[in-house]
Amino acid sequence: MKTTLKSAFLALAIIATGSVFAQKKAIKTSESTINWVGKKVTGEHSGTLNLSEGYLVFDNNNITGGEFVVDMTSLQVTDLEAGKGKEKLEGHLNSDDFFGVKDHKTAKLVVTKAKKTDKGFKIAGDLTIKGKTNPIEFDLAVNGDSASTTLKVDRTKYDIKYGSGSFFDNLGDKAISDEFELAVNLKM
Repeated sequence: MKTTLKSAFLALAIIATGSVFAQKKAIKTSESTINWVGKKVTGEHSGTLNLSEGYLVFDNNNITGGEFVVDMTSLQVTDLEAGKGKEKLEGHLNSDDFFGVKDHKTAKLVVTKAKKTDKGFKIAGDLTIKGKTNPIEFDLAVNGDSASTTLKVDRTKYDIKYGSGSFFDNLGDKAISDEFELAVNLKM
């Protein structure tokens, strides 16, 4: 009877977790980086963001899930100096024209599917920025306790339309690219 009960509990545990080998690896946020680049007709700007928390779930060396929370209040511009436009651009990026950080202090990525490839994983997920969620796909390279990706995000899908040539005419050299790029390096 005891053996039957132990077997039943073990079976339930396997069903509940999906596998005996699933492992949740927490991201070391202080050792991980997010660098961003936004482009416009006359140039580009770059900066950083910080992760608040995150993890990936592995099952037999396959990614089966994950979640990442970005601290939008940490947004920094790194290509401009203090007193020479840095504060003005950071203020504008934090405003409702862009990320509306006062009301949307975090952005979130939830991994919904991952497929192993020759170079790592093809990740599908749901990205939430400014309270709007859209699907996104990108490649993720995993090497031991590190993972990295470069992905492009179409800001207009998140109701960030300021300066977009897709929505406004006659912007000329004031047009801003609809996509921004994120270079992400994770430590687990």
